[in-house]
Amino acid sequence: MVHPALAQLRIDPPLYDADGGLVLAAQGLELWLPPPDWLDETKQASGDIRTQIDAVFRTGEGEALLEIYPKGEGEALWSTLYGVRISTGSGYTLKAYRDAIMAGFSSNCRRGLAGFFQLGADDGDTLGPLGYVCGAFDPRLRGYADLGEVMVMSFRQEGDAVALIFQQWRGDAFDPRDEQSWPVQTSVVESRARQLQAEPRLQRAD
Repeated sequence: MVHPALAQLRIDPPLYDADGGLVLAAQGLELWLPPPDWLDETKQASGDIRTQIDAVFRTGEGEALLEIYPKGEGEALWSTLYGVRISTGSGYTLKAYRDAIMAGFSSNCRRGLAGFFQLGADDGDTLGPLGYVCGAFDPRLRGYADLGEVMVMSFRQEGDAVALIFQQWRGDAFDPRDEQSWPVQTSVVESRARQLQAEPRLQRAD
């Protein structure tokens, strides 16, 4: 799902602590995010979350991608990933953007082992949080052999900007129909989905 243009420009993440969470400043927008859920309450409340995580940021024309990892894990070895993707000027409605995201992720999964589920109903232009399971990645994806993932997503729109806020959990390949085999407990998936739906705030930068 990383657009080729994003990979060409990788810079220090424009990410800072604010109001008990993190703010991403990108594409003329500011997005407030709740803290990573892998940090304990003391670390979440420290006001110094930024130094306790690893983060990668890529940007291109009309696109930005932020990935946040537990300290010391990074792009190759992560067990959980918290991130944001922002697109501006694309002309997407929020529902069309969700459809495009779903198509992209499902194409990365081995046939018959991908599934989506909503964790709340749509309410007009407010979309319910979305869950995704991939029991095993497509074998054509190098470096992902014998791995699968679970993901939750929420969506925001501000003018011509659309944003995807997400968290992924990765582990050994599993049976998506058997929740006990998932790399994360379903209670964690559900609670994080509710939080990512309710708390992020997207607005134009001053």
